[in-house]
Formats: sequence, structure tokens, C-alpha cells
Amino acid sequence: MNETLRTQHSHRSIRSYKADPVSDAMLDQIVAAAHRAPTSMNAQDISLIVVRDAEKRARIAELAGGQAWVAQAPVFIVIAIDYHKTDLGVRKAGQAQIIHESMEGFGVAAVDAGIALGTLITAAESLGLGIVPIGGIRRNPQDMIDLLGLPPLTFPLVGLCIGHIGDDMPLKPRLDIKTFRHDERYDASGYAAAIDAYDAEIMDYWQKIGNKNGISWSSNLGNFYKQVYFPQVKPVATMQGLLNDK
Repeated sequence: MNETLRTQHSHRSIRSYKADPVSDAMLDQIVAAAHRAPTSMNAQDISLIVVRDAEKRARIAELAGGQAWVAQAPVFIVIAIDYHKTDLGVRKAGQAQIIHESMEGFGVAAVDAGIALGTLITAAESLGLGIVPIGGIRRNPQDMIDLLGLPPLTFPLVGLCIGHIGDDMPLKPRLDIKTFRHDERYDASGYAAAIDAYDAEIMDYWQKIGNKNGISWSSNLGNFYKQVYFPQVKPVATMQGLLNDK
């Protein structure tokens, strides 16, 4: 196994960071790696907003639902859908952009954002830094847009904490890989048994790390997936011009 694979296989989310700053050299390398990540049609429909200001990180932590590690990590990167940028290119070509009004447009931009996020994660972890992705920036999207000065046709999709690791964490177990990898055809025949086994395994994990409030995987999903847990995403995205109606 090479160093890249070792880094990826040892991934864990870090929610405790030292006060030490991330150097400009490290940060530049991380961002440059994501800049080279692929995007559909070479659209480059993603922008990163790098936040190092402590007061702004504290505000983001609040908007994300009180996630203290956002304020603690010395670097927070917001990954934004950016159809404002592509609209300028389309207009230069004498055309009218409509992709941002479609489900395809939101979906492909989300894929491109995910690729950028994965690239940032691997780059940061390869330098020995800790990370944790933050979907909570979608909890109050209009306030995030205002805080970051985002123009129409953009949307803050996900964020990433980056910093030097404080308290480390052991690897969290995953569902059986057979629920993830399907050869030739999708096969869910073993899902029920795998979920039962994983619920038991994750409860053991919580016990080992001393998390008395840890609950099973299925119960955690039930708490969130019974509702649209960030209901402002659709109306705010619509106000930004990302209509999702085509």
C-alpha cells in the first residue's frame, strides 16, 4: 500500500485542534490540489472561501448549530457552487445560461463540490493535519451567504475544518463493505443483517471512546432522516437563482 492509500485508509474526523496556525505554505498546497480537481465539462463551477479570521469562524460555528470545532480550527474552507463565474463565461460566448435552474445543474455542481472536498481532505491529511467536513453551513444558508458576500447564482454547500490535531480519534467502524461495493448488479440482500451487526459494533465503539450519549447508526439516521433537517436550503437556493425546476 502506498502513502496516499495509507492516508486515505486511516481517515478519521477530528474535532479537536491545537492553537498552532496552519502555515501559508501548507494551505497553499492544499488549495492548489483542489484547484486541479476535475469538474464536469471543465466548468470549474466551484469556488473556495478560505476563512482564517477568528471572529468570522466563531460566527460560522454559531450558524452551523454551535459546532465549537469550527471556531477552534485555524482554517475553515467553504466550498460553494459558483454559477456566477460560469455565467460570465456563457455570456461572453453570446449565450444565456440556464443550467443553474435545473436539477442536473445542482446535482453536477454538488458532485464537483464533493470531488473538491475529497481532494482537500486527502491533501490536508497527507500533511499530517486533521479535518472534519461541516454540512451544517446549510443550516442558515442566507446568513452564510451574507457573511461571505456570495453573489447570486452561488450557494455555500459544505465546509471543512483544517488544523493541527489536538485530541486524536480512533478509526470509526463502517458498515460491511458488501453494503458499499456491488459487483455488476446492485444487491441489497445482506443489508438487514449488516445493519444489525453495525448497530452493535458502533455501540461498542461509543463505549470504548467513552461517549455515553452515542446511539446506533439506524437510530441516528432515524433522528435526522425523518425530516428535512435543513429546510432553508431550497428556498434560499431558489432566491439565489438555483431554481432546480427543470
